[in-house]
Amino acid sequence: MAHPTSDDLQANIDTDAVDNKKAALDDLGGSMDAIDFSPEQRARVLRKLDWHLLPPVALLYLLSFLDRANFGEYYPLERPHVTDARVLGNAGIAGMVEDLKLSGLKYNTAAAIFFVRIDTLNVILKLFRPSRWIPITMAVWGLVMTLMCLVNTYPQLLVARVFLGLAEAGMAPGMTYYISLWYPRADLGKRMAIIIAAATMAGAFSGILAYVIEKMEGIGGLHGWQWIFCLEGLATVLVALVAPFFMHDNTETAPFLTEAERRYITELMKTDSQGLATHFKPQFVLQGLMDYKTYLQFGSIFGFSIPAYAIALFTPTIINELGFTTANAQLLSVCPFVAACVATVLCGIHSDRHKVRGPYVVAGAIVGLVGCIILYTQAKPSAGIVGVVLTAMGVYPPIPIVLAWTSSNAGGDVKRSVAIAMVISLASAGGICGSFIFVDPPRFHLGLAITMGLLVCSLLTCLFTMWDYNRINKQKEKWCDEHGMTEERNEEFKDKGDDSPLFRYTCSFTTSP
Repeated sequence: MAHPTSDDLQANIDTDAVDNKKAALDDLGGSMDAIDFSPEQRARVLRKLDWHLLPPVALLYLLSFLDRANFGEYYPLERPHVTDARVLGNAGIAGMVEDLKLSGLKYNTAAAIFFVRIDTLNVILKLFRPSRWIPITMAVWGLVMTLMCLVNTYPQLLVARVFLGLAEAGMAPGMTYYISLWYPRADLGKRMAIIIAAATMAGAFSGILAYVIEKMEGIGGLHGWQWIFCLEGLATVLVALVAPFFMHDNTETAPFLTEAERRYITELMKTDSQGLATHFKPQFVLQGLMDYKTYLQFGSIFGFSIPAYAIALFTPTIINELGFTTANAQLLSVCPFVAACVATVLCGIHSDRHKVRGPYVVAGAIVGLVGCIILYTQAKPSAGIVGVVLTAMGVYPPIPIVLAWTSSNAGGDVKRSVAIAMVISLASAGGICGSFIFVDPPRFHLGLAITMGLLVCSLLTCLFTMWDYNRINKQKEKWCDEHGMTEERNEEFKDKGDDSPLFRYTCSFTTSP
């Protein structure tokens, strides 16, 4: 009886491996190779991720911005005994200005101090489970928001705002990084747009919600503004308590995925990362901090962050100064946010479809500039409304696109987390500036001039960034051709991040990878 040779044994092993892989993939109805799945199969898996990941993330993000809108969104008061009350939020309209004696720029200062923080949650997410850490931070900021109903003095208000900012610091970068762990780089734009759209919708209906809560004035010995903080803070805490049941750390802990789908997503993300490191090393943090391209992405988003925060703060003010009554200004202030929400989602979808980022950022800057020019030059109310809507449609959509762009072009999990945190932290400083620039009613020429200047800066920075990514890609391709470098050698460069000669920056002037 002949004994099997080593070649026979290896053939049997290979056959078993193929059979096991085929069995695992049968329920997906797909190819033997996860990377070669058909477009229909790929779309089906991504839709499954969308239904299970995006709703809870969007809800958390919406609550985050709803809590901010409590304080930061202006609704004009018709109370002649209140001085310097042009910068008031939902709580302000309910009497907080009178109760805490917020004269002069005190309200602006309290609004701005929220943004004095550094977003560090991304690195923590690499060390702890996102499904636990994110809800914990959410519960903390909800608790702080709830306890703000007990504030009685201006210093207490400042302290509470500082702690609220610290508790909420990691939400935006944390969510961006969390989503980037599940989707390929070319598919991030639409998902980020959906999440950011939730924030714009918070601005759309926060005033209506606060108007209803304000009617609780005097109940339990609390003012209407205190009830706004209390109830919306408690809602945040309650959502945080159930959030762990709807968030998933990775494919292995996602019960809604089949074994075949887990294998597919794992292989897809491995290929998309081009073999770069996923583990933690201090050197990866330094790579993110020292890379000039991180600051180019910040330059691209900063010019949008300031007008975006300013619009959230002062849209009703601007509309009111155009000659509309307070009630009409409140209602009309919903229009720019709804338009911005629709534009954000559409831009995200088409950005992914065409696999480009920069051109959509440039287009947003141009639309925003047109809106600002209309506001700056036209005094008619109808033209003013058009200007506000165009400005909102111009400055909001580029924000998720730049975040997706940043995530796509930072190689390695840790460097990506640092780059996202850096860009969002620095961009958050726009909230500080945005709290003070619209201070010259009725035409707000200073605020509009600053906004236009910043949009031009972002436009120019984005154009340079596109050119630079394209230049580096060509250099890498030339070097790889000269040295016969292929993807089989990915392992040699896995710790080099996007400096790897095999890494290609996405979505510049080219449509690949």
